[in-house]
Amino acid sequence: MLTAALRRTCTPHKVPISRVIRARQCLPTRRYIQTRSGEQAEVFLEQARSGIAYLSLNRPKAKNAISQRLLKEFRECLEEVHFDKSVRVLIVRSTTQGSFCAGADLAERRTMNQSQVDKFLLNLRSALGKLENLPMPTIAAIDGPALGGGLELALACDLRIAGHSVTKIGLPETKLGIIPGAGGTQRLTRLLGLSKAKNLIFTGRALTANQALDYGVVDYVSDESESAVDRSLTLAEEISANAPLALRAAKQAISRAPELALESGLDFERASYETLLKSTDRLEALEAFKEKRPPVFKGE
Repeated sequence: MLTAALRRTCTPHKVPISRVIRARQCLPTRRYIQTRSGEQAEVFLEQARSGIAYLSLNRPKAKNAISQRLLKEFRECLEEVHFDKSVRVLIVRSTTQGSFCAGADLAERRTMNQSQVDKFLLNLRSALGKLENLPMPTIAAIDGPALGGGLELALACDLRIAGHSVTKIGLPETKLGIIPGAGGTQRLTRLLGLSKAKNLIFTGRALTANQALDYGVVDYVSDESESAVDRSLTLAEEISANAPLALRAAKQAISRAPELALESGLDFERASYETLLKSTDRLEALEAFKEKRPPVFKGE
């Protein structure tokens, strides 16, 4: 559970995501959420637009390298947003322009014993699994280097958008004497296929934004006039205009597809479809179509 101090926001005209609304204190400048000790949180949740939330990485001096503390706060935020039905789309982003996530904190790693390393890797695997299995659609807004664990984090999101000027997207682990250890060999292969995944992992090559788009590692590259976060917001607004229950059911059905035989997958799809037929949102969509107006979905 996140601490009450973690729920402060400094922008009065923005309505925070559920439960954050309880906080009354407004920070005077940027929306840096504080821990119980008064330190700025390294990961926090905040509302971007109605129905759209940011999961913000906030460790700028280390380029959001994944430390034990950042990972702990990341897992706490995932636990909280998982059950927040007001969030229709989640955007994972950096609070710092020109940054995303530089991977594991290698400086911290050198101070850890084997037991600590094993626990860290287990927790990282668990956290990225939680991110991948969130019920709402997720978007990684890659405005800077996404290397190693940073790209593995992005691969656990449903969609990825790179900033037009980003030049370092890749899994360089083989250059460091190891292999991707937080899902990179598995999620990249499922995304790209065997040959392309082997190519990128064997070479440890870092891709530019446009190269990553050509490979299929990212789904969009922002225009020169906007950031990856800006483009992510545009996409999130398009997605969040649709029925929340339908979005969640669609994500679940699509995510199960690779592991199911076709007939089993079709059965799962049908079961997911059936649960929506009597929903309030389904009835609203039919009524809105009849009245030639946009539907107003409530996630019910």
